[in-house]
Amino acid sequence: MKDRGIKGGILLLLAALIWGAGFIAQKIGMINVGTFEFSACRFLISGIALLPVALLRRRDNEKTTEQKSRGRKTLMVGGVLCGICLALATNAQQTGISSTTAGKAGFITALYIIFVPILRIFNKKRVHGRVWASVAVAVAGFYLLSVNEGFSVNEGDALVLLSAFLFSFHILVIDKYSPLADGIKISCIQSFTASVISAVCMLIFEKPQISELAVSWAPIVYLGVVSGGIGYTLQIIGQKYAEPASASLILSLESVFAAVFGVAFLGEGFTAKEMIGCVLVFGATVFSQLPVRKKKPFNKERERTEIV
Repeated sequence: MKDRGIKGGILLLLAALIWGAGFIAQKIGMINVGTFEFSACRFLISGIALLPVALLRRRDNEKTTEQKSRGRKTLMVGGVLCGICLALATNAQQTGISSTTAGKAGFITALYIIFVPILRIFNKKRVHGRVWASVAVAVAGFYLLSVNEGFSVNEGDALVLLSAFLFSFHILVIDKYSPLADGIKISCIQSFTASVISAVCMLIFEKPQISELAVSWAPIVYLGVVSGGIGYTLQIIGQKYAEPASASLILSLESVFAAVFGVAFLGEGFTAKEMIGCVLVFGATVFSQLPVRKKKPFNKERERTEIV
């Protein structure tokens, strides 16, 4: 069991590294391509890259016809729901990142780790006081990171914050369906679903041109094959083996990788105020995921024995 947890942690760390670099690809790719066009292409490439692997996955011939039918239904429902959440979250993030820095977008996106346990309230799960304290610290961090003079918030930062909230739904859907179906198949279905949704929005709101795609092919391929095809599959499989709290904590390192890559490749930087905000946001995400020490139940009989 311990080895499975380590395996899950390594897979999630690789996913965080891949996604951290993905912020740079998104920033560069958005220079010439519309949001929905960019997303439709990257997710289509992700789906195509995963399709051969998904089709070659071993089938369980020992299951009855009824069990196989239920399994296929669970797989399709899980994959489509993941795809819907992913399309909404990614397009909000993609639109926002065009008017903010990759580093800031990475730290704001990491707030989904705090949103996840809060949303569990609707599933009648108790939220520990540590999470609420983390929310307060994260709000202070977001203020320093994004709120300008006159209490105005950059539109890009607001959209990235919305995407963080939407990504938390994506995490919850994966938590529900990843133990019930094949991770690679879920990832494949979610990619095609997200591509279709983005393509529909592209045809409604944008005027796509092939010449634009030719200029931005490199970041699209990276996000499609590496970030989408490999990264999301690593997440789905990693979450199957890792504890939810550990998984969220490891994935939060995406924000640190995004900031490092932003400085290294785009020459981005932070003001002193923004740096403090980054520290507070990252500290809040880590603090919210620390394991809670359970109190041992009080045993009067044991106490009397120890006294005697």
